[in-house]
Amino acid sequence: MTRRQGYRFRLKPIQAEAALLRRFVGCSRFVWNEVLALNEIRHECGEKRLGYKAMCEYLVYLKGEYPFLREVHSQPLQQTLKDLATAYHRAFDPKLSARFPRFKKRGRPQSIRFPQGFVIDGSGISLPKIGWIGFRKSREIEGTPKNVTVSSDGNHWYVTIQTQREVSEPVHASTSAVGIDLGVVRFAALSDGTFVQGANAFKKFEKRLAFYQRRMARKVKFSANWRKARAKVSRLQRKAANLRNDMLHKASTTIGKNHAVVVMEDLRITNMTASAKGTLEDPGTNVRAKSGLNRRILDQGWGEFRRQLGYKLEWSGGTLLLVDPRNTSRTCAQCGHVSRENRQTQAAFRCVVCGHASNADTNAAINILRRAGSARIACGDSPLGESSKQETQRVA
Repeated sequence: MTRRQGYRFRLKPIQAEAALLRRFVGCSRFVWNEVLALNEIRHECGEKRLGYKAMCEYLVYLKGEYPFLREVHSQPLQQTLKDLATAYHRAFDPKLSARFPRFKKRGRPQSIRFPQGFVIDGSGISLPKIGWIGFRKSREIEGTPKNVTVSSDGNHWYVTIQTQREVSEPVHASTSAVGIDLGVVRFAALSDGTFVQGANAFKKFEKRLAFYQRRMARKVKFSANWRKARAKVSRLQRKAANLRNDMLHKASTTIGKNHAVVVMEDLRITNMTASAKGTLEDPGTNVRAKSGLNRRILDQGWGEFRRQLGYKLEWSGGTLLLVDPRNTSRTCAQCGHVSRENRQTQAAFRCVVCGHASNADTNAAINILRRAGSARIACGDSPLGESSKQETQRVA
């Protein structure tokens, strides 16, 4: 099988190299915004939007109008237009329900991509029209490099090297299956009775972040003091993101190594975190409580955890199954009775029919595991989810 893997390292550019990187990123942002604005004008006039080929032709016109674009290598600009064309394609695809591309703002995390022309030698990388830049090589790079992406995050620059290599068809070392119930109080409860505690990264930095955001709001926008205050806010947000990502990688790696089949709820996180404000004609209720719950849900990183667990199971020969989440927390794992009264509190579960009592999250995880097994048996498959194609599967 073909394995595509990315290796991310922190760059160590000097001042001149960092200035070139900022110029490349700025020109890519400029091209994105110019073509996006042109497509919006064409849409208002009833004309068809530009495709990727027409975008590249318009790029030639932009280079003639703006000479500073000729100082930048053409590859990042063309890759930016390719990303814009992909964003339009995803927005018009009803299955993906992605949002339409928006204008990029200065100061936000952005990136540029080089599909060819780069050279990697030891802990250094040569980029077209930029030159050699050192990076912190924390591990060996396996496979053939296909493209290089340079991104900014605060005051730091990072390089992501995407590789491709052929590996033998993996066979998982374990034969066990486990169900996972995701939550806010506890990040994950497994059907075997174990729990995974969440990082709650945003909650740990919430008060300090609010303090620095208030200081930032009192500054004159775009002044020197405002930029210093914004740097402190960005530093705290980056710390929270790193803390959350570290926990997610450790949890997904442990679960992926110990279990061949993992069953999770197919949660619609976007719908779960929708605002409760309502409209002027029909205002919502419990808006403050719902807003706090939304922050806690987004702080957990459920979507990223599912993504990481999916590709790690695929690489090790396992399978990730997604099942319908309805009534998993209200169903008794002993007798199957479904009732709202079964779960009187957040943590305790007691069936009103058979009297079965257990932790509510563990009970839900057992129901999730059984639901996937029953559905696949009905479809003629193995309850352990043996599949010829190792990928994330949704079981109706």
